[in-house]
Amino acid sequence: MVALALELARTGNTSELVEFLDHRLPVDTQGDDGQSLLMLAAYHGHMATVRALIERGADLDLLNARDQSPLAGALFKGEDEVARALIEAGASLDTGTPTAREAARMFGRAHLLL
Repeated sequence: MVALALELARTGNTSELVEFLDHRLPVDTQGDDGQSLLMLAAYHGHMATVRALIERGADLDLLNARDQSPLAGALFKGEDEVARALIEAGASLDTGTPTAREAARMFGRAHLLL
């Protein structure tokens, strides 16, 4: 069940993922590599899925096994809309390695942090 939920987040299948969450799958479920549902949705630019996870209380700063945050992942991938949504929801700019601030500078996205 966890593997399927992670794949639903990765592919942006929001409606099916929400069904899992509504049937008690923890919103902060992570795979063996520490990738959370929110990280996968953010990294792959699935805005509707990101919003659904935020609405259900996903930990915005939950780090994966490589110490990366969903916000830094979105910045790395150039997912500006997702990054803005995470920032507006209260994601930390200073969590993880690299931090979102560092990732924004490295990948030319510092304007999103203003």
